[in-house]
Amino acid sequence: MASDEEFVLTRMSMEEHLKELRYRVKISLISVAAITLALMVVPADPNFLSNPFIFYKPLVSVILDYIRVYTLPEEVELVGIRFLAPIELYLFSSLILGVILSMPIIAYEAYKFIDPALYSHEKKLIYPFTLAFTTLFTVGALFGLFLVIPFLLKASLLFYGIVGAAPLVYVTDFYSLVLYTTLLSGLAFTFPAVFILLVRLGFIDTSIIEGKRLPFYFAIFVLTAIITPDGGPIADFILFLPIIILMEIAVKIAKKYEKERQIPKRSIFTKVVEPIKCPYCGQTIPGNTTFCPKCGKSIR
Repeated sequence: MASDEEFVLTRMSMEEHLKELRYRVKISLISVAAITLALMVVPADPNFLSNPFIFYKPLVSVILDYIRVYTLPEEVELVGIRFLAPIELYLFSSLILGVILSMPIIAYEAYKFIDPALYSHEKKLIYPFTLAFTTLFTVGALFGLFLVIPFLLKASLLFYGIVGAAPLVYVTDFYSLVLYTTLLSGLAFTFPAVFILLVRLGFIDTSIIEGKRLPFYFAIFVLTAIITPDGGPIADFILFLPIIILMEIAVKIAKKYEKERQIPKRSIFTKVVEPIKCPYCGQTIPGNTTFCPKCGKSIR
């Protein structure tokens, strides 16, 4: 295998960069659209196929039922208010769930976006990264759904008693809170995987956190406050603590890679041109060379 020194680093043009970005975004959007459509139309009960004339529940309906049963407090009643609210919820929830279920594909495409800037041996990291990203996203989403959301709802109910209001909650508001918090919690948990990958590939270094922990922690706390807008500082801290712990572990792991490889920083706008072998003498030749430096013959 060729060493890093034998590769040629060239600057990608803005047109090349945008073309690659457009392609990766296109694949991600197609995956989101396909999964969203499946959630909207695929029947949850396979018995529907034997009797297609009965009304069926799509997959999204079953997921919403599950969310309501496991997160909605007993004293809260969901109301529609507007006649088209259920239709809006049907479309909106299908889209958000489509994004959530597409996260492994989106992570894969994000990695492939920086693929031109990677050496051949670095490209093998795509599957460990996708697995780590998917695992952390799943853990974060479940953390948000089963721990953060119940606390948010309980904390909000306290204020209904204070102001003497009945806990009648707009159905779209409830599911929006649950789905957005689940999605953002999952994404927040993936920061360590992304951080380690970027350090390992030489795009950033651990100094962006080391020695600057106070502003970094503050930024993370602001992020958790955005994710948990209705739960107060305690809810923020519930999400803030595991993210900080994961990031500190990520810094230690990334520091190890940083010391082992001593990778110089590079940009995602670079393009790695792999060396080739001269078909006449077998000499390793940089990818942007026309004539073999050993035998002088043209390889183009």
